[in-house]
Amino acid sequence: MASWSEFAADEPRLADGIRLLMQQYGPGFGYLATVRADGGPRVHPVSPVITDEGLFCFVVDSPKRRDLERDGRYALHSFPPEESDDEAYVAGHARPVTDAARVARLAHSHRAAPQVDWRVFEFTVDVAMLARRESGVAGGAGEVHGRPAVQVWLDPGAAAAGTAVLPETRSGSAGGHAARPAA
Repeated sequence: MASWSEFAADEPRLADGIRLLMQQYGPGFGYLATVRADGGPRVHPVSPVITDEGLFCFVVDSPKRRDLERDGRYALHSFPPEESDDEAYVAGHARPVTDAARVARLAHSHRAAPQVDWRVFEFTVDVAMLARRESGVAGGAGEVHGRPAVQVWLDPGAAAAGTAVLPETRSGSAGGHAARPAA
């Protein structure tokens, strides 16, 4: 399981593209998918925090926090931009941050309310995907022609262990390792 920092060092342009989509409205904004106790999916809007040291999320006492505490698997998808159908996706495992100094530093720098019952989770990255659609190719309102250019990164450790799952883009194709038009 790679940290965000390890992923970003390996694929800096991909990490920058994902960061831009996750932070396109200022603070991070995306949809977090977790695994319910019965195995089903649960999706929540969240404000992910991306720093040079990692990918984090402050999670209040909620079903999603209990999901992450019980089964750390997650997927995080960017909020759709207004001007395109570009999308970013990361998936891996969430683990609580237990180092008090690190928690305090993150809370201070991101103005986490001290009176709220939140916990900080760090998200590892098993797979990261960025899909970009060509701008200015719309045939009408919301209509985009052509296939997206998709770039996918798989953590070599997760890929070898068989735990990385390739996402499907909206066009229904799975990604590969390099930037290329989707098949």
